[in-house]
Amino acid sequence: MNVAATIKSTLDEREVAYTEPEPGRFFVTLPGTKKLQTNCWLIIGEHAFVVEAFVCRRPDENHEAVYRFLLHRNAKLYGVHYTVDAVGDIYLLGRVSLDAITPDELDRLLGQVLEAADNDFNTLLEIGFVSSIRREWEWRTSRGESLANLKAFEHLARPDGDQRVSDS
Repeated sequence: MNVAATIKSTLDEREVAYTEPEPGRFFVTLPGTKKLQTNCWLIIGEHAFVVEAFVCRRPDENHEAVYRFLLHRNAKLYGVHYTVDAVGDIYLLGRVSLDAITPDELDRLLGQVLEAADNDFNTLLEIGFVSSIRREWEWRTSRGESLANLKAFEHLARPDGDQRVSDS
């Protein structure tokens, strides 16, 4: 079975949403919980298979702490690593031999992408976007807006130690 056929059959069997905008390039959407979805490219190159997933935009602040977290996290990842693009946006990137792409290996790689992007997402926001989170919390509170999707960051928004959240 060729690599493209392996990718298609694996994604179909696992009911993973994807498109193939051109031969050898698959745009995959992985569902998450903290990060609602992770979009990634699966690219069949001449000599290697590449997986590339956007994780989050360039941090607003605490760049050194964010990059330190990413470097420490790289040591624990399988088949992919964190990287940044020219503007500082954060991605997961993996490059493996075309011969290595089996259904099980593709499943492991996509599982690692999903685990890292989803589980690290809130931590990256807490480190690199704390001021924005606090501003958003204050803005929503002042307008009586829902805080439901900010509850994970309540500890950042309430530096006075008051851990109560409204039910809105």
